[in-house]
Amino acid sequence: MNRGLEFVHKSMLAYSAACRPLCQKLKLTQTAFDILMFLANNPCYKTASEIVEIRHIKANLVSVNVDRLVREGYLLRQPVKGDRRKTELICTALAQPVIEQGRAVQDNFMKDLLRGMDEATQAAFFSAITIIDRNMDELLKEMK
Repeated sequence: MNRGLEFVHKSMLAYSAACRPLCQKLKLTQTAFDILMFLANNPCYKTASEIVEIRHIKANLVSVNVDRLVREGYLLRQPVKGDRRKTELICTALAQPVIEQGRAVQDNFMKDLLRGMDEATQAAFFSAITIIDRNMDELLKEMK
């Protein structure tokens, strides 16, 4: 396995392991938790199709988990004004404590990942990510 792929794979495994106790406590699947946290942390994305596109979660898994989150009261479906084909997914008040706990897990996970890095190293790391992100945007524009 190449280093980049191995890094991504281990990151996903470690994140899932960090989330597992909260998911078990809340009786949520990792996918349902990921969908809820994605919507909460990225308010510019509001539809199931955006979850599929941005998070690369299979459409059938998004559908099943969104249905469950709606049924359990964590999400509401709301028609998009001006486009009756689209439905926005809105986090409810019931979801807020889950979101707060999820953000705490995410914050602790990030702290654990950065443990042992001084501030200068962390700044260099995030600077590199910013540069790589900008370069990827440029590459994607060129490939269109």
